[in-house]
Parts: sequence; C-alpha cells; structure tokens
Amino acid sequence: MAAPGENIKINSNRLWDSLMEMAKIGPGVAGGNNRQTLTDEDGEGRRLFQSWCEDAGLSMGVDTMGNMFMRREGSDPDALPVYMGSHLDTQPTGGKYDGVLGVLAGLEAVRSMNDLGLKTKHPIVVTNWTNEEGTRYAPAMLASGVFAEVHSQDWAYAREDAAGKKFGDELARIGWKGDEDVGARKMHAMFELHIEQGPILENEDKDIGVVTHGQGLSWTQVTITGKDAHTGSTPMPMRYNAGLGMAKCLQLVDEIAWSHKPNAVGAAGHIDVFPNSRNVIPGKVVFTVDFRSPVLEVIEDMETRFKKGAAEICAEMGLGIEFEKVGGFDPVTFDPACVTAVRNAAERLGYSHRDIISGAGHDACWINKVAPTAMIMCPCVDGLSHNEAEDISQDWAAAGADVLLHAVLETAVIVE
Repeated sequence: MAAPGENIKINSNRLWDSLMEMAKIGPGVAGGNNRQTLTDEDGEGRRLFQSWCEDAGLSMGVDTMGNMFMRREGSDPDALPVYMGSHLDTQPTGGKYDGVLGVLAGLEAVRSMNDLGLKTKHPIVVTNWTNEEGTRYAPAMLASGVFAEVHSQDWAYAREDAAGKKFGDELARIGWKGDEDVGARKMHAMFELHIEQGPILENEDKDIGVVTHGQGLSWTQVTITGKDAHTGSTPMPMRYNAGLGMAKCLQLVDEIAWSHKPNAVGAAGHIDVFPNSRNVIPGKVVFTVDFRSPVLEVIEDMETRFKKGAAEICAEMGLGIEFEKVGGFDPVTFDPACVTAVRNAAERLGYSHRDIISGAGHDACWINKVAPTAMIMCPCVDGLSHNEAEDISQDWAAAGADVLLHAVLETAVIVE
C-alpha cells in the first residue's frame, strides 16, 4: 500500500475550536480547567464528546470502567480496530490540552477522513480513558490499568477520594458506567497524541516527539506519626515533630534522585499535614514520594534506599513511619512498528522531529501491555503542564494531529 500523501492534513481551525469549546466545561480559576474524573463536569465533557462523535458517524461503546470507545467502521468487519485517544479528565488546576488534545485530535482525524472520503480496511476507534490523572482517585491511569489487567475492577471500584466517595459509586452517579466487560476489546494497534509536558521539544525547536520509551514510575505514600503539641510551650528535646521528619525525608528523596542523574527524578507532590494549625507541632503527615527513571533497576534502588533511610531518620527522632505503594509501572518500550509509523509520518509531512522518552505516565503505557502501541508528542510552552498556565500553539496541535492521522491511516490501511 502506498503511504498517504503529504497533502492529507487535518482541519486545524476545527481542531482548535473543539479544544476551546471543551475548555468551557469545568473552567479553572486562572484560565485552565478543573474537570476532575467522575465529577459532574467530567460527565458534561463526556456528553459533548459523544455528541461530536455521533455527528461524525461514530457509534459508541462504554465499558464498566467508563472508558468510551467511538467506532468508525472499516471495510473488513473481521479486522481488528486501530485505536487512538487519551483522556478528558484534568488536574484540579489543569490546562486545556493535557490529555484532551489526544482525544479531540483523534476525533478530528476521523472528521478529516470523512471530509476526504477516506476508507480503511481496519475499523478506527477514538477512546476516552477514565481517570488518567489519578488526582481524585489514585493511582493514575486507573481504567486503562484495569483494561490491561494490571488492576482488578473490584479494587478500582473501591478506591476512595478525599471525601470517602468510592470510584464505583461516583461512576454510576454520573451515568457513565457502561455494560461492556473491561478489556474484552482487542486492538490491532493504538496511538496516543499528547503534549510533551516537558521543555525539550520547544527548546530544540522540534515539531514532533517520536516517543520510543516511557519512564517507569513509583508512587509510595508515606505516613509519619509523632505527637501533636503546643509550639510555644513544648521544649525542643521533648518534641516528636512529624513535619520535621518529613522535611528530612524529602531531603533524602532529593539526594537519591540526584545520585542517578541525569535521567532519574524524585519529589513529593501530595502532602497533608495534621492538624495543620499555626500553633500545633504536626503529629502526623502523609505524603507521596514520586520516583521515575527509564531504567527499572534505578527505580528499585531509589525505592529501597528511601525506605531504609526514611525509617532510620524516623527511628532516630522517635517517630513512627509506614509505607504504602499506591501506584507505579515499569519502564515502557513502545512497539517498533508503531514508532516507525509515527516517524515515517513526521518525515512524510516535513515536520522536524526527534526521538524522546516520555517523562510522564500515560494510558498508552498500560495499553502497550496488550496491544502494539506508540505515542506522539508536540511541544508545550516552557514545558509547563499540570498548571492552568499550560499552553500550546495551534500549529503545534495541528502538526501532532497530522502525524496522528498519517500514522493511523498507514496502520489501518487505506482502501479504494
């Protein structure tokens, strides 16, 4: 089959208009979005996406984790579908593009196929994966993880948010608990377009990141217990300060990550301090340590050294400490044929590109376990993401969507 011609491109204005319309649902306080998973705003965004897909002639399936599958038929009813997509949920202070670009670019690719009268042998499915962010319900990529049999559905349903509301109950409440068995669908391949969430592509003036690997990730929730006490009247030698114990542990996290430079990273993003009062020494802290590396042995070393060192710190201070692994996945090597399709598409279209390792976790990391998978990245301004100031240009969005379209068409096989 001849590859699709370089003149085949998406409708850039229509894609951008879709992104801006979706951003009106769950607006943030500083220009971004707060459309957390299984909220009313998530349900509203899903309904808008559904209406657009149905207008484009797609039929919808929804599984029991709320994953949405919007299907365009192929010429061969027995051929496995080619999937593309990402997620519509956001961080509490999220941007307009993280995840959303991958979903709506998939829709725009289908719209453009319709405009151009292109037919494919393989069916094509645009997907919205539930709870990729993992903010309201840990861990991240929860529903794609159930799809890939990394987690059980019962375990996922029992996950609770900060208010004690269970995932399964909230999924039913917003009306997006489908009837398909999770993971029953089989895939020919999957492609996910995403903003880089890092500064490399913009700094090197590259249009496209051809994602060859994904960093592994480890999330460990740490609970340190001491004793609440008055900050003014408790002598220094008689304090059991959980906050100070956390501070020393976080310094250890930083030292361990630096010891594996340049590709390893570590930090704590989620921190709760109790009772969180000005004149009370913290008696309890809960925080999550996030270690990442493209090398599994490095992640394992960082986990081991942190647990040993943190336990020693707390023992010396008379504090209690507990560890719970709340998320993680091994480093990912994406499918060589799918990666080649992405690289070929960028070259065919004349877009500058470079190979890149994803520093963040994505649904594609789990789906890669059950189907050939690859990712495409476009730049974002200053590498900023998980922030309402997250920004991309319309040209960057269009380039990523063009590459997505071509990679999918090459994989799904255009027919006359």
